[in-house]
Amino acid sequence: MLTLKGRAVVKTVPAEIGKTLLDHALANGIDLGFSCTRGTCARCRVYVEEGRELLSEPNDAEYDRMDEEEIEQGYRLGCQAAIKREGEIRAVNRTYF
Repeated sequence: MLTLKGRAVVKTVPAEIGKTLLDHALANGIDLGFSCTRGTCARCRVYVEEGRELLSEPNDAEYDRMDEEEIEQGYRLGCQAAIKREGEIRAVNRTYF
C-alpha cells in the first residue's frame, strides 16, 4: 500500500509496481505539486517517511536537482521514484516553493 500526502489531500492507495509516486498521485486525485513529469522542475519533491527500500534507486535527474544529503535523508522526486517491490510506502509532498 502507498500513502501519499499532497498539499491538502492524503490517500492510501494500492501500490502498482513500475509506476512512479507521481503516477499514483495523478491517478488518484492527490494534489502532489508538479510542472514537468521529467525531473527538471523538482516541484514533485517528496519526503519518503517509510518504504524507501521499495523504490527504484535515485537517478541522474534526481542528483541533478537535489544534493546528495537530501537524497540520503529520504527526499526523492515523485516523477522519478518508481515502486519496485510490494510493501508499505508513505511519502509527503515537500516542494521547495
